[in-house]
Amino acid sequence: MTNRELVVLGTASQVPTRHRNHNGYLLRWDGEGLLFDPGEGTQRQMLLAGVSATDLNRVLVTHFHGDHSLGLAGVIQRINLDRVPHPVHVHYPAGGQQYFDRLRYATAYHETAQLLPSPVHGSGVLAEGTGFRLKAVALSHPVDSYGYQLVEPDQRRMRPEKLAEFGLGGRIVGELQRQAVVELNGRRITLAEVSEVYRGQRFAFVMDTRMCQGVEELADGADLLVIESTFLESERALADEHGHLTAAQAARAAQAAGVRTLVLTHFSQRYPDLAGHEAEAREHFEGELVVARDLARIPVPPRQRAG
Repeated sequence: MTNRELVVLGTASQVPTRHRNHNGYLLRWDGEGLLFDPGEGTQRQMLLAGVSATDLNRVLVTHFHGDHSLGLAGVIQRINLDRVPHPVHVHYPAGGQQYFDRLRYATAYHETAQLLPSPVHGSGVLAEGTGFRLKAVALSHPVDSYGYQLVEPDQRRMRPEKLAEFGLGGRIVGELQRQAVVELNGRRITLAEVSEVYRGQRFAFVMDTRMCQGVEELADGADLLVIESTFLESERALADEHGHLTAAQAARAAQAAGVRTLVLTHFSQRYPDLAGHEAEAREHFEGELVVARDLARIPVPPRQRAG
């Protein structure tokens, strides 16, 4: 049984509001917790959402603007205060090393946990294991900014009704899984005849950026895409000037990329009501649409059969 969901800790852009904390997003991926863009107040939001420091295995910062990183100091100190027993990797743009160093040692505290800084020097794979491949992709913003993508390997599942049809059971099933073909009662049976391939799940995280190739690359085939939609189309020129997306741009990118669930977030304070974001995105996107709210929990869609 997998446990894969997004816990939204904050949805504001540069200025928090009465109802929106600065950014913060926890992705639960089986036994791992990945915290994206901890803005100011993230520790408190974690408390309200039932998230502890020991849940964190990785912290990923897209860029060093305050609404995406000012909470890093508190989160790092909490990791040490709670004596998190496992290593915690921190990924961030290498060009912002000075800001990471300042935030890491913003005040005095005792270092008790193993923090592993992993600066991102360019687009490419950051980590690869059995559960997922983690990738960074450069985006277009006034400061160095990266989006992140998790891709799970495809999974093959046995079909019980097909195993029964061919009279397969016990050890011979394991042999078939290892060798892809077996013989039973003079009959040659292939793995493809009694199983099916499920496409690995994909998650993408796209924050402050103009439309660029990186957005398209990250969103490609995502089961769950979390993407900034700071402005509406009526402020398109302002979005371009400051390196942001509109709800319509985010929705069009998601539709073109075949995204299943689109999560809009990072809203400007000028929009107390987000009905306009939902309506604008719905004009361009046909899949599941979520306008993120603080403390919401959004499941990663279930796997689909390949093809």
